[in-house]
Amino acid sequence: MRIILAAALMVALYFVPAKGYVKFALYLVPYFVIGYDILRKAFLGILHGQIFDENFLMAVATAGAMLLGLYQEANGSDGEFAEGVAVMLFYQIGELFQSAAVGKSRKNITALMDIRPDYANIEREDGSLEQTDPDDVEVGTIIVVRPGEKIPIDGVVTEGISSLNTSALTGESVPREAAPGQEVISGCVNLEGLLRIRTTKEFGESTVSKILDLVENSGMKKARTENFITKFARYYTPAVCFGALALALVPGVISLVTGAHADWSKWVIRALTFLVISCPCALVISIPLSFFGGIGGASACGILVKGSSYLEALAKAKYIVFDKTGTLTKGVFQVTAVNPSEGFEKRYGRKRGEEILLEYAACAEYYSTHPISKSLREAYGRDVSADEVSQVEEIGGHGVTAVVKGVSVAAGNHKLMDRLGIACVESAAGGTVVYIAADGEYAGNILISDVIKEQSADAVKALKAAGVKQTVMLTGDSETAAKQAAEAIGIDRVESELLPADKVEAVEKILADKLPGEKLVFVGDGINDAPVLSRADIGVAMGALGSDAAIEAADIVLMDDNPMKLALAIKISRKCLRIVYENIVFALAVKAACLVLGAFGIANMWIAVFADVGVMVLAVLNAVRCLKH
Repeated sequence: MRIILAAALMVALYFVPAKGYVKFALYLVPYFVIGYDILRKAFLGILHGQIFDENFLMAVATAGAMLLGLYQEANGSDGEFAEGVAVMLFYQIGELFQSAAVGKSRKNITALMDIRPDYANIEREDGSLEQTDPDDVEVGTIIVVRPGEKIPIDGVVTEGISSLNTSALTGESVPREAAPGQEVISGCVNLEGLLRIRTTKEFGESTVSKILDLVENSGMKKARTENFITKFARYYTPAVCFGALALALVPGVISLVTGAHADWSKWVIRALTFLVISCPCALVISIPLSFFGGIGGASACGILVKGSSYLEALAKAKYIVFDKTGTLTKGVFQVTAVNPSEGFEKRYGRKRGEEILLEYAACAEYYSTHPISKSLREAYGRDVSADEVSQVEEIGGHGVTAVVKGVSVAAGNHKLMDRLGIACVESAAGGTVVYIAADGEYAGNILISDVIKEQSADAVKALKAAGVKQTVMLTGDSETAAKQAAEAIGIDRVESELLPADKVEAVEKILADKLPGEKLVFVGDGINDAPVLSRADIGVAMGALGSDAAIEAADIVLMDDNPMKLALAIKISRKCLRIVYENIVFALAVKAACLVLGAFGIANMWIAVFADVGVMVLAVLNAVRCLKH
């Protein structure tokens, strides 16, 4: 509204035949209408010691132009008051474009914020529902989610079957099924039937709260380019201010010393033009906006980036290191073979031996949440009672030991058998082999196969097409299973039978061998991946199936566990960085050229307006492209 009013007043004043102080006073009206906030910010900046910013430059340049016009009127020539008002007017138009661009880039973040639930339904004794603040719901509470409502807190479905819309979290439109016994995460929208859910976390620890926290704090970790621009503006603005002052005074003083006419008004006009041209708005505004747009656009695709520094680093990714289970594979394990040992089979018979072997394994893994443990319990097909299992001890990277119905059972990999001094023949079968020992004797093994994700092979191809030099898979699985999976997916290099500490060591070796400027990305999902995620240049966690520790340690989170999203994230980061560099080169080149022209009097105030406002508008519009992917 102010812009329209100021522009209308300027046009009207063009036809008013006023002179001198009257003309000056009339032009002050549109000047203050359009520029009072800039003048106020400049004044407050001076009071607080923050003098050299774009508001100060615009205030000095336009106020100087108005006073220079008054000086010209006093000396019998026409004062160019319109230029001072026009500079302020076009600057405000540029600010309007900037606000519109920022508003557009915020839409993705605002849409993401809509996943925050306003209430949780708790069922009263009479069957009615009471809406409660999600923060007040305790762990273990049964909540009711009706069709069309958002799931407010992470939990497990106890009753009801429905489909869930996860697009706000993952960027994918395909709904997911929810049934009794399945875990569901907050932020999803219930599409069909009524669900009763037993909460497993407090609201503050739920998925939706963590996502919102990640997005809200993503701006805290600035990219090196953003920090460079901030430092650049800190030194650049005072330099151009003193340069403009020198341009206004030095030529006139030299003229006076040599006996020539000083012509102060000419040099003051050039100095004011110099000030307007020098305003660093295009850089200060467009660079952060580009990264903000990149992070917002990525979040709309189900890729959460915790800061622009990680978005910038991702563009230089040359080594991609994957965990296997839950990352390149679905983490959906199935028991494909049960092989009792020769002695075990003689004692119980083949069929009974298989049943007992499976029972020992399922009971020993009773307390574990690992996908392999779940598959053993599912294959066993019966409920395991806590009374049947005691003295459970988990040995990291090896397996578990427990007492099952009075029998000492050990279940784990071949290293566990070696550690316990139990002789057994290592299986060469592809897949994960769980070796079982009972009362210190080898009882047999169970073969479990994981399912490779449909997108894994395409994801590796897309990464190589994006210029990634090497893909690596690190896993605790057997060498045979690891090599089979790596060949099927197209991984360049694989290391198997690794403990969590071994994975860190493997990543350290790659980090030592890579060239300066190249970045290593580690992608994982389990709690044992947290140390490696922290050590890598960029840690990427699978958000839907990933552990809380992995998501916390990661720099980027893929919300739908689709490895193809990693290639998309790299594409987004490179596009964002390309736009940032385009804006830097364009803004500096135009300003440098116009500063030289302004100093020599070739560029007038109107060219200065383009060099400032025009460049800013073009840079901001270019930055908005970061939202489109």
